[in-house]
Amino acid sequence: MKLCQISIFMFQVSSYKFQNPDMKSKLFPLFLLFVFLITAGPVCKGTSQTVLEAMKPVNLVYWRVFDDQDAFSEIIAAYKVLHPNVSITYRKLRMEEYEQTLLDALAEDRGPDLFSVPNTWVREYQTKILPMPKTITLPYQVTTGTIKKETTIQLQTTPTLSLRALRTDFMDQVAKDVVLKYQAGDLPAEDRIYGLPLYLDTLALFYNRDILNASAIPEPPRSWAEFSEDVKKIAKIDKQGNILQAGAAFGTAKNVERAPDILSLLMMQNGSAMTNENGNATFAAIPPGATLPNPPGEDALGFYADFASPYKEVYTWNSSMPNSLEAFSTGRAAFFFGYSYHIPQIKNLAPKLNFAIAKIPQIEGNQEINFTNYWVETVSTKTKNQNEAWDFLQFAAKAENAQKYLAKTKKPTALRSLVASQIEDLDLAVFASELLTAKSWYQGMDAPAMEKIFNEMIENVVAGTQTLREAIGLAQGRVNQTIR
Repeated sequence: MKLCQISIFMFQVSSYKFQNPDMKSKLFPLFLLFVFLITAGPVCKGTSQTVLEAMKPVNLVYWRVFDDQDAFSEIIAAYKVLHPNVSITYRKLRMEEYEQTLLDALAEDRGPDLFSVPNTWVREYQTKILPMPKTITLPYQVTTGTIKKETTIQLQTTPTLSLRALRTDFMDQVAKDVVLKYQAGDLPAEDRIYGLPLYLDTLALFYNRDILNASAIPEPPRSWAEFSEDVKKIAKIDKQGNILQAGAAFGTAKNVERAPDILSLLMMQNGSAMTNENGNATFAAIPPGATLPNPPGEDALGFYADFASPYKEVYTWNSSMPNSLEAFSTGRAAFFFGYSYHIPQIKNLAPKLNFAIAKIPQIEGNQEINFTNYWVETVSTKTKNQNEAWDFLQFAAKAENAQKYLAKTKKPTALRSLVASQIEDLDLAVFASELLTAKSWYQGMDAPAMEKIFNEMIENVVAGTQTLREAIGLAQGRVNQTIR
């Protein structure tokens, strides 16, 4: 009985402490004694050993990149009120060290309970991720009775987020990325949720207002045809072929931020089927049923590379130019393609830069397509606390809690219910307006390898060492090797 009383007592005290953090320290010990004497006995009366086990302290270790702990402080505090026996240790790692550190830790059974991966890595990490269980069982404090109230701790089992709710609440691309086939033993394979996002970023067009004004361009381009014409007006190239002012940081790979994303977007907008029903890469092929002279992916690659060719009218960029982010920030390029996370980077590099953001250009007459790149929050197969881990992720992904994270990080939402509120945000309006048409594609079991393959494909075309047909065909074959 003493062990029972102490366990319940600590559960209640922790709950009160987190709901009343400003309580004067000298009164707190008296409050503890009062709570213990009044409530411990009755509560323990019907408390089973199973409940007591569930009430033991739990510490969840959470690994992420980019965001400081402050981005999660409100969410963690709010969760602690509901589950005072659960603590969360948050660790931010640098991107360049993250994957290797994570893999080493998981292999040595000292990894985190929760961790993040890019949306294109989910299938690669499937064996390391614990799919969301269908139900979660956790202890809750329950008060019953009318005249004589009695407080008990009870285990409550609740259903988790359904596949239908996932597809209803989140953007369309989310289900395509996080819902994978799961098979337990000899049972039939079934669709299960392997992660939840807190945001969804999209590729947008950043532009230098001063350069556009000086070039008599009143508005940013809405189509790629307009984009090409604007670039020709803006570009300044001397007689020796040196680029004095680039119309856009566009056309190469190594010095263009997220070049594989930009090219993927162009391919998808042009009608390329990036993969088939079996998941194999098909971006070098003509889609079934289409009657085209060239594969749409090949034409997209040619369009992109033309901006780095001295023999084309749209020549505006080459491999000797600085990184695209630096070139835009220093006023050497009028257009830059980036995500919402580039906003603080640009402001840090160039606080006085007069820039704005517009929606990504589209192909006139074609369906609007935007490109998304985001991270997914997951639970490790090595966790000993799957109920608490998955419950916390569900809690964090709810609109009222995700909103706290989004407000601190200034990122676009992954939830449909929050789009309208972000449309009114000066920095996020463009990104939010692209969310409903944002897509990605399955890039194989080694997404970083796919990015390297795309970069090499671009560079080989620009250098003239391979034709468009040769370069894209080879790239497709190499990506398919990672898929198989």
